[in-house]
Amino acid sequence: MNLPLTITFLGTGTSQGIPVIGSSHPVCLSNDFKDKRLRVSVMIAWGDYQYVIDCGPDFRQQMLRENVTFINGVLLTHEHNDHVAGIDDIRPFNFRQGELAFYAEKRVFEALKQRFSYVFETVNKYPGAPTIKEVEISKKHSFELGGKIVIPVEAMHANLPVLGFRIDDFAYMTDVKTIDDTEKQKLKGLKVLVINALREKHHESHLNIKEALELIKELQPETTYFTHISHLMGFHEEVEAKLPKHVHLAYDTLKITV
Repeated sequence: MNLPLTITFLGTGTSQGIPVIGSSHPVCLSNDFKDKRLRVSVMIAWGDYQYVIDCGPDFRQQMLRENVTFINGVLLTHEHNDHVAGIDDIRPFNFRQGELAFYAEKRVFEALKQRFSYVFETVNKYPGAPTIKEVEISKKHSFELGGKIVIPVEAMHANLPVLGFRIDDFAYMTDVKTIDDTEKQKLKGLKVLVINALREKHHESHLNIKEALELIKELQPETTYFTHISHLMGFHEEVEAKLPKHVHLAYDTLKITV
């Protein structure tokens, strides 16, 4: 299917979002809307299909802001709270559509069943609880969504494996610290890469901006957008001005077509 992809950046912030609660950091006090970042997520649409990657604590706000009335499913990168805590807010989609497909690794579903046990009850389930169709995926196998082939790409978030996703010539990767050479091959020949760049200083489980730029030089996508950005990165406009012309900071509400 050759339909173009429309990518909407629902959130581009790190786990605390920007502004951070109670922070007096200058970026947290900024009046520039590009410095206000919800927890990280994107929506990818083509034709009549629309999927969200990650369902964090700001999911409800993101869906309302973008006036989303229908999604075909949710792809999960991993089980950390800033990527899954919005699960309860899929209920309006359940009421209109029925069960909603979630695509995740087995380990991720096991974690969700511990933290959101009421969602996965099979006996005497509360009738108002979310309803999820579990679709188990892994880095070993591509899968099809709406006529598009989705290629899972594994990266390491410190010691935790996480999945990114390639669709056509677009790839979305977040919470990356390292990617092995086999998985990097899946990221060659991209028109657009979205990848995390947390801040300037070293971080044990996220790429900093220097490391992310080095990875871009290796992978050579045509254009790259950074996401999962901390307030410690600095003001959006100041950082953007220092980046190579083919590299950009993403911001909430940004839409691109690939």
